[in-house]
Amino acid sequence: MKLIVQIPCLNEEATLGAVLNSLPSRIEGVEQIERLVINDGGADRTLEVARAHGVEHIVSFARRRGLAAAFMAGIDRALREGADIIVNMDGDHQYTGEDIPTLIEPILKGRAQMVVGERPIGQIPHFSLTKKLLQRLGSQVVRLLSGVEVNDAPSGFRAIAADTALRVNVFSKYTYTLEMLIQAGGLGVAIETVPVRVNPPTRPSRLASNMIVYITRSAITMMRMFVVYRPFRFFFFLGCAALAVAAVSVMAGGFAPGWVTALAVGATAFAWGLAIIGDLVAINRRLLEELQYRARRKALDALRRRRAGPEAEGESG
Repeated sequence: MKLIVQIPCLNEEATLGAVLNSLPSRIEGVEQIERLVINDGGADRTLEVARAHGVEHIVSFARRRGLAAAFMAGIDRALREGADIIVNMDGDHQYTGEDIPTLIEPILKGRAQMVVGERPIGQIPHFSLTKKLLQRLGSQVVRLLSGVEVNDAPSGFRAIAADTALRVNVFSKYTYTLEMLIQAGGLGVAIETVPVRVNPPTRPSRLASNMIVYITRSAITMMRMFVVYRPFRFFFFLGCAALAVAAVSVMAGGFAPGWVTALAVGATAFAWGLAIIGDLVAINRRLLEELQYRARRKALDALRRRRAGPEAEGESG
């Protein structure tokens, strides 16, 4: 069993050393533990710090591509390096590597394919009341959209089994956390949450310039993913809302112009038509995802056999 801990970084020279030092050197049930640092176009000494700590794998972008791209680049590299479990944690030392054994236990025990570290949101002193309420509200919305019981949806501290990582697709350029959960829910991935600790903040969040921007981007991401993975439900309920407007218009009698009823009925038919088309597109998407998974699985298996040497090639033949 091989574990690779990936750490996306953007100018994290001040904290990366502490993150690397917190990682466990041994975990029961894991034979190999390796580290992977993804430098998202940073201009500081992040790479020098990583090399000084003997980090086994490094991915570096020439310019900034965003957290989601860094995450996916890390997943791809970790799979190519033979990871059976991939743990993602932030480079700002928000989380502690000492919680990794707890994080991966559900995967080692075969209970889950993905595990999300749940922060004690209500007990974090540097989170404002507004932020705590928004975190809870956002997680509730993600639960409704994904069907996954996760209480800390934005948490970036998570573990993924290799076979599940092969199925991951992140389209957003903003962040991967919410999108991945909605996608995983649509794929029927077994997900657990475990409590994890947090360290005092070392710098302000870089995901958004302010809370309004963060809420807007998160809402757009969730809406897009709901349309992608639940198109029938989205357009069906949209049509139901238009039908309700038509019903109210009819009951209002002379108080509502006739064109309002006609427009509402037309919108209902249009939305329900999109629901049927969206459902057909979703079926096609699931077939393409399965083909993509099989292609990735085949390519990865071939790569691992080549790295294992002639003996493995002979056994596979």
